[in-house]
Amino acid sequence: MNELEEKLQYHFKNPEYLRTALTHSSYANEYHTPHGSNERLEFLGDSILGLVVADYLFKKYPDLPEGDLTKKRAALVCEKACCGFSRQIGVGECLRLSRGEQNSGGRTRPSILADAFESITAAIYLDGGLSEARKFILRFVLPLLSESKPKTFKDYKTMLQEIVQKNPEDRLEYVLTGESGPDHDKHFTVEVRLDNNVVGKGGGRSKKEAEQQAAREALGLMGY
Repeated sequence: MNELEEKLQYHFKNPEYLRTALTHSSYANEYHTPHGSNERLEFLGDSILGLVVADYLFKKYPDLPEGDLTKKRAALVCEKACCGFSRQIGVGECLRLSRGEQNSGGRTRPSILADAFESITAAIYLDGGLSEARKFILRFVLPLLSESKPKTFKDYKTMLQEIVQKNPEDRLEYVLTGESGPDHDKHFTVEVRLDNNVVGKGGGRSKKEAEQQAAREALGLMGY
């Protein structure tokens, strides 16, 4: 982990935070680790990443409307971007995976690498505070933002949200309806509901991918 800390440019006061951030659920289930997997850290890191990027964009582009800010943020915090950030510092080599997950290519799987980046973000936040987490995040985000041809990400969830919010009384929610397969080859199914009516269904190897596919189907049914 010392080599990874050098690449993170952050040294942990409590190394257990980093160890947990690198622990995939498959490993935690196989070896019954005392601190569990990185899923809770992933939850926290997702919010911290969104906050830091939103705060930066809000201040960087004072004249940019809300819709454009939302699209920029989505491109910078999506699974593809976070996976790329993890690959830059070789996170895959340090992950704690079950034997089955390792044999099925888990160290290079985009969803696992993206989740690990979010988990590491949360670990840094818990160990060193928001300022350290911000420094860590912006080190990866700013080069991506300044690219002459930034990487694009078609954010179907945001597109659907922008359409629905034209009617403030409408309520949109994503509901996990199925989860199947072994730890190293999970498949999730999600329904997107508008005022409790199912308007789209989707599936994928991560919950985020399934939600995007459900939103994509909903947009298609709406004629977009």
